[in-house]
Amino acid sequence: MIETLRNTRDLPDHALAELLETPDLSLARRLEASAREVCLQVKGPRVLVRALIEHSNMCRNNCLYCGIRRGRASVKRYSLSPEEILGCCARAWRDGVHTFVIQGGENPVQARALLPVVKEIRGRYPHAAITLSLGELPFELYSAFKEAGATRYLLRHETANPEHYASLHPAGMTLESRIGCIKELKRLGYETGMGMMVGSPGQTTRNLIEDLRLMQEIRPHMIGIGPFIPQDGTPFENCPPGSAQTTLRLISILRLMFPSANIPATTALAVLLPGGKEAGIRAGANVIMNVYTPETERLKYDLYKGKTSRNV
Repeated sequence: MIETLRNTRDLPDHALAELLETPDLSLARRLEASAREVCLQVKGPRVLVRALIEHSNMCRNNCLYCGIRRGRASVKRYSLSPEEILGCCARAWRDGVHTFVIQGGENPVQARALLPVVKEIRGRYPHAAITLSLGELPFELYSAFKEAGATRYLLRHETANPEHYASLHPAGMTLESRIGCIKELKRLGYETGMGMMVGSPGQTTRNLIEDLRLMQEIRPHMIGIGPFIPQDGTPFENCPPGSAQTTLRLISILRLMFPSANIPATTALAVLLPGGKEAGIRAGANVIMNVYTPETERLKYDLYKGKTSRNV
């Protein structure tokens, strides 16, 4: 089965379900070993490091799972100044990290204000990769960021099932809109990332297979997944977390399906599993993001319970 996935990347749904659900640990170990072998062959032995800059926790959305949702009153809001963002980039560059990931809550007004910052970063670091993760924005703003010098954009789709998507998000947010943004980003020439939470409330194995099929259709350059972790003060605060085991198996399946994709090992995984980031690398991930947000603000970017201030 694993060799079939490696060769064709087109296992039938029932075989994918077996890989995700099997109690056979020997099969799980073979899956992991095969994924790691492919990762070493295609991506090499280096683990890529990204500099994560969480520029703001202000968000217009009220997603039911998110720790910086608009309606969570306990969040202390902040927004980094252009000088602070540029300072983060300078520290990362001195550390030898040449990919900057600017992430923030979805806020088109604040996003637009980042245009001159992105242009300045590009001018100072012409060989850097500039990645943005700012949510759904007007298409003309995506185009303007591309012109300013951004090269990559991360926009997790969260789930490929419209009904499940609606159960995780407030009225007015739709899967159709999210997928439309991802496709536009690809059309504009961005290296585009997508991904989902594993074990979000109401998610089934069938939903995860739908996620894999959607990604096979869109062919993202980057894939970010991590287990759902509940956050206090959200509607899902009492829901159980996602499975670290399922997350690791998905990383392996994704590596075999998308050998060239960049796949991070996240701290969300480490929150549930000691040594989770290392386990993610063994499962086929090849990226780690180190947080360069100023220490005075980084704990305010409080997405989920247990999120560390070091890296994600």
